Amino acid sequence: MDHRNQTVLTEFILIGVTRSSELHFALFGIFLIVYLITVFANIGLIFLTKVDAHLNTPMYFFIRHLAFIDLGDSTVIYPKMLINLVCHKNSISYYECVTQMAFYLLFLISEFFILSAMAYDRYVAICKPLLYNVIMSPRVCHALVGIPYLYSTSQTLICTSKIFTSTFCGSNVISHFYCDNTPMLPLLCSNAREIELLIIAFSAINIISSLLVLLGSYMFILIAIIRMNSAAGRKKAFSTCGSHLTVVTVFYGTLLFMYLQPKSGHSYESDTMVSVVYTLIIPMLNPFIYSLRNKEVKNAFNRLFKNQSKFCV
Repeated sequence: MDHRNQTVLTEFILIGVTRSSELHFALFGIFLIVYLITVFANIGLIFLTKVDAHLNTPMYFFIRHLAFIDLGDSTVIYPKMLINLVCHKNSISYYECVTQMAFYLLFLISEFFILSAMAYDRYVAICKPLLYNVIMSPRVCHALVGIPYLYSTSQTLICTSKIFTSTFCGSNVISHFYCDNTPMLPLLCSNAREIELLIIAFSAINIISSLLVLLGSYMFILIAIIRMNSAAGRKKAFSTCGSHLTVVTVFYGTLLFMYLQPKSGHSYESDTMVSVVYTLIIPMLNPFIYSLRNKEVKNAFNRLFKNQSKFCV
């Protein structure tokens, strides 16, 4: 253990989304609008899938949890960032940093496996339609959501406690616009290599295992669709998977672009842009993808507005 320049930190300095203070006001306006859209869209989808009896199915149960995760993912980062943009400062207290990192990791890891659970749900719906209600029982649905939450909580506690029980030394400047585990490693003067290997191992397990479930589910779905004799049946099967495939492609495409590009291709600006996409843009887009491409959600909105109109009259 290196005991040189050990530091007791009370706050960290975030580099922020941009180094140019002239852009703070414009970025504040853009991020505020996008964040508000994200909040209202996800809360609206959660409310709609909860109150509409026609959406009381396993698919919308998972969509509701995905909306909750997207809402949490953006909320743990952007309110603090917006405050810093207004105040022209990028500081975050020690305990705020701990909390932000913990909840960010919790929601991010949970999203991997909720998307996998949704792929499995589509596999059962298309490949085993007669047994769908038996296989996707309420108990199974709650297990497919509860286990990822428990798993992500345990992994989050391990990573966060490892980092914040280590010794900090030197600079307290985090090369990011929020507290994430990897940008914290250069600030450590103990356990840094051990924690880095732990993060790599956990990341590999999460991405590979969730991708295997996704690819396996869609391989069987594709085989089932090819075997269908009816063109209408194939079209319906594709439409039930279209929204989920879009969400998965954008989410994994962004993360894989971030983590698989060579180190020489990394820059603070490009990493920041990709981070903004998967922490704010994707959570904003997901509820619209599931709403605009889904007749059942559109019909539920129409029923809700009709009922409200009748109530007002």
